[in-house]
Amino acid sequence: MFARHADPQTPHPRFDVFVDLPADLRLARKIQRKCLRDGFPLDVLLRNYLNHRRDAHERHIEPVRNDCDLVVDGAEDPHAALARQVWTGITSKELIHNS
Repeated sequence: MFARHADPQTPHPRFDVFVDLPADLRLARKIQRKCLRDGFPLDVLLRNYLNHRRDAHERHIEPVRNDCDLVVDGAEDPHAALARQVWTGITSKELIHNS
C-alpha cells in the first residue's frame, strides 16, 4: 500500500497486484503469525483489530483494488500458482520480456 505513494528516483514500469483474502482468513493468519508464533498477546491483537484495523482496511486497502493491474485470490491458490499469475500478468503487459 505504501509503495503506491512513493515517488521513485528513476522512471520504471509499474505493476500493482491486489491479493484478495477474506477478513476471517486475514485475521486467522495474523493470529497464527503474531500470537502463536511470536507470543503477542491475543487480547491486544483482537482489540486493535476490532477498534482500528478492520475499519482501516475498508477505508485504505479495499479502494486500491480497483486501481490494481491484477487481483489474485490469496485464499485458494498456492504460492506457486499466485507467482505464475503475477508473472503472466507482467509479461502480458510487456513490462518484462519473457525470454
